[in-house]
Amino acid sequence: MRTLIAGIAVLLIVTLDTSAQDSNAQIKAAVRDVLVRQQDAWNGHDLEAFMSGYWNSPDLTFFSGANVTTGWQDTLERYRKQYKSEGHEMGQLQFSDLQITPLASDAAFVRGAWNLTMKDGKTPHGLFTLLFRKCPDGWKIVHDHTSAE
Repeated sequence: MRTLIAGIAVLLIVTLDTSAQDSNAQIKAAVRDVLVRQQDAWNGHDLEAFMSGYWNSPDLTFFSGANVTTGWQDTLERYRKQYKSEGHEMGQLQFSDLQITPLASDAAFVRGAWNLTMKDGKTPHGLFTLLFRKCPDGWKIVHDHTSAE
């Protein structure tokens, strides 16, 4: 009887572990998909589609350098000013070195690097950390901390 109970316990642990691994893989794939769609939108010069990866809320936070931007609309305006206003360009964006860590069934932490290639040959680049939450309309960035080199 003791062997049967031990066997059932091991089977239960393996099943739960496999289920957690499957869930983590699904979270990683969903978050990666958001980032791929953002990269594609940016490279298509569609800032509004790029912003669809962000939580459309006044509580969204975006940290860059010593600046804090709060809210989806203000973050969009920041991007417009930096990359779509007169004399600015969006360039071609590439994300790399992505490390996606599920934190819960509805939260994930992402680390990575970004690189822009501009028409003039300049290549601004840096690092980012993102906090994702699963919202009713899908996985969204709720906090972005981006640095530039």
